[in-house]
Amino acid sequence: MTQTSPAAASPAAPVQAAPPARRRRVHRAWFVAAVTFVTIIGAAAFRSLPGLLIDPLHQEFGWSRGTIGAAVSINLALYGLTAPFAAALMDRFGIRRVVAVALLVIAAGSGLTVWMTAAWQLWLCWGLLVGLGSGSMALAFAATVTNRWFTERRGLVSGILTAASASGQLIFLPLLSWTVEHHGWRPAAVTVALAALAVVPFVWILLRDHPADIGQKPYGAREFIPKPPPVTGAARRTLNVLSTAARTGTFWLLAGTFAICGASTNGLIQTHFVPAEHDHGMPVTTAASLLAVIGVFDVVGTIASGWFTDRFEPRRLLAVYYALRGLSLLFLPMLLGPAVHPPMLFFIVFYGLDWVATVPPTLALCREQFGEDSAIVFGWVLASHQVGAALVAYLGGLARDVFGSYDLVWYASGTLCAAAALMSLVIRRRPVVPVPAAA
Repeated sequence: MTQTSPAAASPAAPVQAAPPARRRRVHRAWFVAAVTFVTIIGAAAFRSLPGLLIDPLHQEFGWSRGTIGAAVSINLALYGLTAPFAAALMDRFGIRRVVAVALLVIAAGSGLTVWMTAAWQLWLCWGLLVGLGSGSMALAFAATVTNRWFTERRGLVSGILTAASASGQLIFLPLLSWTVEHHGWRPAAVTVALAALAVVPFVWILLRDHPADIGQKPYGAREFIPKPPPVTGAARRTLNVLSTAARTGTFWLLAGTFAICGASTNGLIQTHFVPAEHDHGMPVTTAASLLAVIGVFDVVGTIASGWFTDRFEPRRLLAVYYALRGLSLLFLPMLLGPAVHPPMLFFIVFYGLDWVATVPPTLALCREQFGEDSAIVFGWVLASHQVGAALVAYLGGLARDVFGSYDLVWYASGTLCAAAALMSLVIRRRPVVPVPAAA
């Protein structure tokens, strides 16, 4: 009898399959960025409305364009001046609380305009309340999220979050212009209030203040970063950061160039493009649609600028952006007319690509030069942006009242953009090294 070996007699051992490869989970930072993106889109409704209100308010109440422009000017100035304090408040109370309260203030300010009967009420509701709320939702919000949740891809993320405002403009401008034309300005104001309220639950439920809240590292970080304790004395800290930054030439160059950026975008095109085209016989809805198309290409240009900022020298990018913007503004008076034509479409695409492409390289220079205080410094730089926008929002309406056209404003803004291009090249490349205190 043939003897069977024990190995042969035993059943074959089962072949164990290799453990399945673990799928890489998407980092939570990208979800926070997505919530921030949606929040800024929802809040962008109030940014789309001022240019659509100038003619209806002028016709209904008889207010001059300068008077209406003053309300927009207050709004834009407070939008900028609130931003650095909002960044410090986010360090003290958290992002969620500050942004949720800001949205509620915006909803109140926009909704109350329905019952206004005097110009001072427009200044109070749209200027003061919406200005304060929107300032807390300014780009300092995007800068704070980017700084806390990302150590890599910061340029790209800041570009995407900056583009969110343009995306909101794309969504709301056609809707609001149609509402104003067919149903009046009051339903449009209510729409803005409801849009701000609709975003509040998303912020409160989905947004998180810091990666350490969920036990994660920032995206791209090699080590876990504990959540810093709340920083008390937000106002004092904000002013101290300004005092320190203001001693550097870099801060003033960044603030000056960004003031011109605001003057040539929010103050000029966003506020006065629709009434300027209407002066030349173009229907308000058509002009507003062109402004919305700027928002389409703004998204593309800003994200591309973020990608470029991760790879190229930010100073040179700023110089190119401002030079091209100034050149396009010098040609704009020749392009205005009652109908849409190819040269105007070229201007719209060109200006859209350049609209807020300046933000990612400006943010990068703030981070490079001012380190941990960069979000607050950028808030002050943004304040200069909005002061520039506020001046042109008012002066543009005043020029229209005095001269009967906007031509002088286009030419002056184009010249300022050329100056901003030169200023960008003067910004120093080396980070500012703090001088140690004397023993």
